[in-house]
Amino acid sequence: MQAKSLIPYRARFWIAALLITGLIIGVGVWRYFSRPAESDKTLLDETTALIGYGDVEENVTAQGKLEPKEFVDVGAQVTGQLQKLHVEIGDVVKAGDLLAEIDPRIYASRVKADEARINTLKAQLVEQEAQILFASRQYARNQKLYQTKAVSQEALQNSETNIKAARAKADSIRAQLKEVQSTLAGDLTNLGYTKIFAPMAGTVVQQSARAGQTLNANQQTPTIMQLAKLDKMTVRSQTAEADIMRIKPGLPVYFTTLGSEQRRWQGSVRQILPTPEVVNNVVLYNVLVDVDNSDRQLMTGMSAQVFFVLGEAKHVLIIPITALGKRLPEQDNEQGTAYRINVLGAGQEVQEKLIHIGLQSRRFAEIRDGLKAGERVKLNVRPKKNNSGQYGYPRMPRL
Repeated sequence: MQAKSLIPYRARFWIAALLITGLIIGVGVWRYFSRPAESDKTLLDETTALIGYGDVEENVTAQGKLEPKEFVDVGAQVTGQLQKLHVEIGDVVKAGDLLAEIDPRIYASRVKADEARINTLKAQLVEQEAQILFASRQYARNQKLYQTKAVSQEALQNSETNIKAARAKADSIRAQLKEVQSTLAGDLTNLGYTKIFAPMAGTVVQQSARAGQTLNANQQTPTIMQLAKLDKMTVRSQTAEADIMRIKPGLPVYFTTLGSEQRRWQGSVRQILPTPEVVNNVVLYNVLVDVDNSDRQLMTGMSAQVFFVLGEAKHVLIIPITALGKRLPEQDNEQGTAYRINVLGAGQEVQEKLIHIGLQSRRFAEIRDGLKAGERVKLNVRPKKNNSGQYGYPRMPRL
């Protein structure tokens, strides 16, 4: 037979309940007495930072748009119907390739009319030169006859006048011939303009006209398409006037795009355009940055977040910006900008120190002197309410 327990079942239940209750109360009391006092909050990580090594990059940010570095709008220089397009958007062409043709019949007929007019004037010139020869012989004969008084002086003078008139008419025909030849050259040029060739090698990125469309080049050159070299792109970034004085040609730059935030494209400042743009009463200067695009990942019109690198320091002592106290301009020197900060001593007492910092980012600053690795500084932060409505301190990034 099974032996009966010496402790009744109901008693065992109450003993277990009392043990669990005691354990809960004990944990609560331990947590209550082990929490830091209000006066000791300055020692928490939320309000202090440990000085260590890191990288600092001082930069200026701006928004930009991508565009090809080299591009050209291909237009029509003559008026007429666009007869044929030989390329489409995305086609790669070489310099001199035939892109489009305009109806050439009007210009071909003008060329033929000019050539016919030239032939007519050449025939007239031959006839006139014969007249000059005839008048010259008649004048020479009259000169001999005048010496023997066989002709009158009036006849001699008339023959001399006929020579000059014939020569003048020949000069006039020659002038007309040059004029028509010049007109022919212009009409031949216009006839050549009916065939539009690629002015450079590149990719067709835009097409503004269609076959059969009538182009009017009398007032402005109509654009048919745009060619661009896509292996080299330019970022046109709009930089605020407050930052433009810090940017110089040749300054290193990197940027990211909306489609690939993890990748950084590297470049340098090529040019700062002197004329600003005013957008909503904000003065913005266009800064041009060239970047290699051999893999064709960058496309025209993409948005870019641009970072102009003013300076960078690798593996240096750094301090959070929130730990910097009052700046002391009178203490600035070649080591950098002077600040007064609060440092926690070995006995957790707060001491003031003077430090000099160099490069600054939005979060950290480079320490030039005044602090060593391992020292703990106090942060100038205010407590914020958490989700439960109680006050707490914001957590600082780890160094």
